[in-house]
Amino acid sequence: MPDVVTVTGGLDVKADFPIFARRFDGRELIYLDSGATSQKPEVVIEAVANHLREHNANVHRGVYALAQEADAAYDGARRRVAAFVGAQPETTIFTKNVTEAINLVAYSWGRGITPGGVDGGGRPNVGPGDAVLITQMEHHANIVPWQVLCHERGAELRYLEVDERGEVSLGQLDAELARGDVRMVAVTHVSNVLGTILPVAEIVARARAAGAATLVDGAQAVPHMAVDVQAIGADFYAWTGHKALGPTGIGVLHGRREILESIEPFLTGGDMIASVDFQSATWNELPYKFEAGTPPIAEAVGLGAAVEYLSQIGMDRVRAHERALTAYLLERLRDVPGLRVTGPPEADARGGLASFTIEGMHPHDIAELADRGGVCIRAGHHCAQPLMRCLGVSATARASIGVYNEPGDVDALVEALLAGREVFGLS
Repeated sequence: MPDVVTVTGGLDVKADFPIFARRFDGRELIYLDSGATSQKPEVVIEAVANHLREHNANVHRGVYALAQEADAAYDGARRRVAAFVGAQPETTIFTKNVTEAINLVAYSWGRGITPGGVDGGGRPNVGPGDAVLITQMEHHANIVPWQVLCHERGAELRYLEVDERGEVSLGQLDAELARGDVRMVAVTHVSNVLGTILPVAEIVARARAAGAATLVDGAQAVPHMAVDVQAIGADFYAWTGHKALGPTGIGVLHGRREILESIEPFLTGGDMIASVDFQSATWNELPYKFEAGTPPIAEAVGLGAAVEYLSQIGMDRVRAHERALTAYLLERLRDVPGLRVTGPPEADARGGLASFTIEGMHPHDIAELADRGGVCIRAGHHCAQPLMRCLGVSATARASIGVYNEPGDVDALVEALLAGREVFGLS
């Protein structure tokens, strides 16, 4: 169990993460890029290493004792991951990442058939004259799969606009749904650029009332706040392990059982079949129907350890800690002349990140000069180029917070930014 000590009302768990023992040119590591990937606690690293050292075998194939140990570890990890967000193991599918999870939905659901109709034959889930509705703040992972689907099926991809606060309008959502052609509403839970927390349960409820399916991209939400996928009610909810203190190479898709049972697999091959003949095959039961080939076994074990670690801290405490740090981050960034933060101004309305620009400095220069001060932040379009166009910029710098961050990390960032301004002769 993590050793949690309160420091100015927050958490003190940095010692649980071995990477923070590293030094760069004598400087301690200040990591403010958890929106890109999180650092890993020792319990996760050890869980993966121990599995590979002591229990390594393929799963759902062998009857010998070692294989049964691997089965138990993998299936147990799925149960823990599902429980972490209030889901069921049978409808919790392991993927490579959240990008693959969304592609699975766009491919399998988007090209599928909704049963029913007067002739009993059903209709395509997405076809000519239909629309998919997303927001302007989406990550490319929740844009490009829908572009491909809409181009292929003769459908239209439409966007909810982002206002000057970095939020979307439920009024516009209602207007779009009232047009009667929206088949899918796919939205982020927390914007990876603006930090905006969307009212996903309300969006899902309005979409369902209009007959539209729903998908929520929870990559920036699940690691940072309590998420209950049953309460949200989306048809699909996707997230990724590496941002949630887990290993890379594993994502998660939670789906509505009746939909998962009705659609065809995304990938085919071994393990996802019930039987194979020379000219045909039948599919395995859920969730294995969507998990072709050898799955990410050690990665699942690591993700199981990660969600157990977070659960032992308590996600309400994680959110409180990161909300307080985000408020402090927003306050301290005001000390930097010429700096402009994008997204909602209140910490309560955003996740644990802040994207910003500094007049007279390119975001890549900001990040490089921050690194000279030992501070890791990201710079670029953050896989959200359409949003960058809406903001009128080509890129921003972004500081994103994890459970291991402390107020001193924010102070170090601000000191590095002020020093960077001096390098550019802006002071």
